[in-house]
Amino acid sequence: MDLSIEKIRQDALGELETAPDAPAVQELSTRYLGRKGFVTRFLRNISRLPQADRAEAGKSGNQVKRQLEEAFERKLADLEAAGPSADAIDVSLPGRQPPVGSVHPITSISEQICGIFARMGFEVVEGPEVESDYYNFEALNIPKDHPARDMQDTFYIDDNVVLRTHTSPVQIRVMEQRKPPVRVVAPGKVYRCDSDLTHTPMFHQVEGLLVDRNISFGDLKGVLTSFVHEMFDEQTTLRFRPSFFPFTEPSAEVDILCVMCRGKGCRVCSHTGWLEILGSGMVHPALYENVGYDAGVYTGFAFGMGVERIAMLKYGIDDIRKFFENDDRFLRQFQA
Repeated sequence: MDLSIEKIRQDALGELETAPDAPAVQELSTRYLGRKGFVTRFLRNISRLPQADRAEAGKSGNQVKRQLEEAFERKLADLEAAGPSADAIDVSLPGRQPPVGSVHPITSISEQICGIFARMGFEVVEGPEVESDYYNFEALNIPKDHPARDMQDTFYIDDNVVLRTHTSPVQIRVMEQRKPPVRVVAPGKVYRCDSDLTHTPMFHQVEGLLVDRNISFGDLKGVLTSFVHEMFDEQTTLRFRPSFFPFTEPSAEVDILCVMCRGKGCRVCSHTGWLEILGSGMVHPALYENVGYDAGVYTGFAFGMGVERIAMLKYGIDDIRKFFENDDRFLRQFQA
């Protein structure tokens, strides 16, 4: 019996010497000293021995139990003093950061545009995306036979309901509800039947309207010049080019000096040195009649721009479809 408990002691100390870490020591302690451990079973079986052998066996078993308990405690203390093992958790390391979302670049540019005009005193207003024929066309001086009503340009729900092709209907709705002075910008989604490198069936616009007494084309130029300089930089030159829109007269396209080549000519600006960014003009008197304003007292101007167009120029992007493909590699570039 003494040889048996001695064998248990030697095996336990041998395994303890090579135990690599605290969990391994705890496992050995349970295996030898636990309720079903080798030493515990030895002590429980003493009652089966002859009467003459029991005292000596009990003494030997208890001695081995105390020796192993002390040996396990020393081993744990030594491991703790030696520091963490190579595979231990290093709590000083930074944690793994979960992926964090960010504002979409189109949303960011739209907010920047509205923010610039808000600082000039414009109020941000919104309207419905599903619009009546009257507000989308007729109230804006676009009669039934106007080319903008072509089925290739407009999504018709029925003869009198469309997906709005611009945010200009919001301007009519605002003027119907308010008397001058009116100073608003209307951001939002618009829809047209078009899809290529520079067009998508759904895109975003920001349109502006200012109506008051004695508003001139010079006021329009001053507001848009301030906008361009703040959106791009003060070195960005702009020009007003005569154009036509049914709801403004006179009308003008606004071009800026190419942000890529600074007017030298490149593929982006078709080697002209200029890039078109928005349309503008003085509000047509016909619109005042539709909303009950006195065209002899009030004048005003309106303008509209595609948010994707501004974003493409701002970020140097050559394909509008990248904004809507939800490629995480593309979108991560715009995280703040």
